[in-house]
Amino acid sequence: MTAATDSTLFPQVPDSPDAVLEGLDPEQREVATALHGPVCVLAGAGTGKTRAITHRIAYGVRAGILPPAGVLAVTFTQRAAGEMRGRLRQLGVQGVQARTFHSAALRQLQFFWPRAVGGELPPLIERKAQLVGEAATRCRLRLDRTELRDVTSEIEWSKVTQTVPEDYPAAAAKAGRAAPRDPAEISRIYALYEQLKRERSVIDFEDVLLLTVGILQDRPDIAETVRGQYQHFVVDEYQDVSPLQQRLLELWVGERESLCVVGDASQTIYSFTGATADHLLDFRTRHPSATVVKLVRDYRSTPQVVHFANGLLAQAHGRAAEHRLELVSQRDPGPEPVCAEFADEPAEAEGVARRVRDLIASGVPASEIAVLYRINAQSEVYEQALADLSVPCQLRGAERFFERPEVREAFVVLRGAARAGGNDALLDDAVDLPSQVRAVLGTKGWTPQPPAGSGAVRDRWESLAALVRLSVDFAAAHPEATLSDLVAELDERARAQHAPTVEGVTLASLHAAKGLEWDAVFVVGLTDGMLPITYARTEEQIEEERRLLYVGITRARRVLTLSWSLARSPGGRPGRQPSRFLTGLRPGTSAGARRAATGAVSGSVTGGGFARGPVAGRGRVRRSPARCRVCGRSLTDPGEVKLMRCEDCPSELDEVLYERLQQWRARQAALLGQPDYCVFTDKTLLAIAEAVPDDEAALSRISGVRSRKLQQFGADLLALCAGEELPTDPGQDAPQRE
Repeated sequence: MTAATDSTLFPQVPDSPDAVLEGLDPEQREVATALHGPVCVLAGAGTGKTRAITHRIAYGVRAGILPPAGVLAVTFTQRAAGEMRGRLRQLGVQGVQARTFHSAALRQLQFFWPRAVGGELPPLIERKAQLVGEAATRCRLRLDRTELRDVTSEIEWSKVTQTVPEDYPAAAAKAGRAAPRDPAEISRIYALYEQLKRERSVIDFEDVLLLTVGILQDRPDIAETVRGQYQHFVVDEYQDVSPLQQRLLELWVGERESLCVVGDASQTIYSFTGATADHLLDFRTRHPSATVVKLVRDYRSTPQVVHFANGLLAQAHGRAAEHRLELVSQRDPGPEPVCAEFADEPAEAEGVARRVRDLIASGVPASEIAVLYRINAQSEVYEQALADLSVPCQLRGAERFFERPEVREAFVVLRGAARAGGNDALLDDAVDLPSQVRAVLGTKGWTPQPPAGSGAVRDRWESLAALVRLSVDFAAAHPEATLSDLVAELDERARAQHAPTVEGVTLASLHAAKGLEWDAVFVVGLTDGMLPITYARTEEQIEEERRLLYVGITRARRVLTLSWSLARSPGGRPGRQPSRFLTGLRPGTSAGARRAATGAVSGSVTGGGFARGPVAGRGRVRRSPARCRVCGRSLTDPGEVKLMRCEDCPSELDEVLYERLQQWRARQAALLGQPDYCVFTDKTLLAIAEAVPDDEAALSRISGVRSRKLQQFGADLLALCAGEELPTDPGQDAPQRE
């Protein structure tokens, strides 16, 4: 069967209306030719929905049935609208309006405002959160940055669900929303925020829709003018429509039924913003004469990936699950999806990075590989693991780690504390560098235990916790280091990670991955508490988390890997459980079992990595607890685990060897064009200088000397440990860049 997307960037323009229909499958052709009356297209992931609706518009225009200027196609992102316009041009159609809801509404609002209200449309505010913060201050309430963001989100949700300030507490309770502050306080902030906007004659993003709705409701003459301009409407991603957008659409359409909607209830993942699949699922009820077409031929993913995705939804509950689409792959078979279990998060990141490197070596472009996670704070460990293997990466939908607002904010307070030195009372009780960092970052939201609150709170905490862990590692490698030394190290690392990449592996949250696809996808961190996220408590919230995983899985064309780790840190207690959503999908588990074994079946499930190492007992690699090589005490701190000794136990450091190792590392980093720490961290060099290994087996037992680095640098390290001299001329035996 034909592919679902255009095969070239510049295809030949069809020479006739019938030629527009060539290459469409039977269901896509049915969509394209259903030009009269209401039409509802239920389109599964990868089934060519954009192709179907753009060919529908093109066929209608080219056949003279639809006037191009009378068609308005709306979607949810500028990228999707631009793609739609591009495809229409390739089909020989000009003049059709393809816009986002907000873009279309703003255009109409600017045109009709002088006639409906008089004067010019008030300007849009650039920083909504700033005005929300001012409203909170006037209410004598103090919001930190995370609370400010979450309260702003609550106001946005209220407006798109057409909830006025005084009704917010009841509406939030009915919707099961976890309010970041007391609902009554949010109601007061919301009311004063609206008052401040009126005083300053400004509007916000949501007002664009609200005001357009208001004008169309109050001025029938203007509504008729709009309906005279647009006689035919197409709505993409209809499962993401909010009540406010639905009301606007109804006013655009009026009593006519020339409306085509496209969506998939199984991809509803934005309900926290007010989106609801009810409008899609109720379309046939509101329009009894509607033509309903289901697109289930999946042209994106292999049968193996599609089977896994179908299996995930087969366990779903709720209304969306009742209308799920059973996809049928149209592609040749590919490899089975892989489920991989790791001892800890660094091991998981390293295992994924190695597999990514192997895929690139086999010919898969780096830009066709993605690592997807639940929250943006998970990106940092994967950024580092990929950097360690010289694999370029790019973040989508989030700032790089050192560009995150909370990290920038942490830099400011750490730098201030470093300048104050002993004059900062905050540090009076801090006994070492890590405790100083904990004390300083505690003022910005870091706590010893992760929060159970909203995503923004958890994101912020994860970023600060990463800085705390980095301070522990830095102090272990530099026992005499000061806070100023740590700040200098952070600045150096930030500069190193700002290097631009033209071609790179995509790191993205599952939400940011919507609408995209790659040849190979790694969905990582799949533990209960992360997916589903901790604060998903109701059945509706948990089912949305399942749909989020479904979206991630269906981004993969051929290679799909799902992974999780049993502990956060090396040596930590392996108390985590794989995501409940994988039960019944992982070999060795059944849908009726809450927690079952992880067995190695046909190479599709591995323990402790990707098809390497023995799998014991229930399929997990059993690792003995790390113990101090001096006193024998069990070790849990990551820094102590790497050194294999307690921080207070005596060190057997060979200082001369340590200095030579640092000089050697600097030369290797210069040859590779990377920061020093990408060769080996200070702590790894310290561990080598303490252990002084005399063979590969002893060297490989040092944390941080993995197989790839053992192969690349092992001979040099053993020679240095043996007291041998190495050539310093870059031309002699220089390691090759991988």
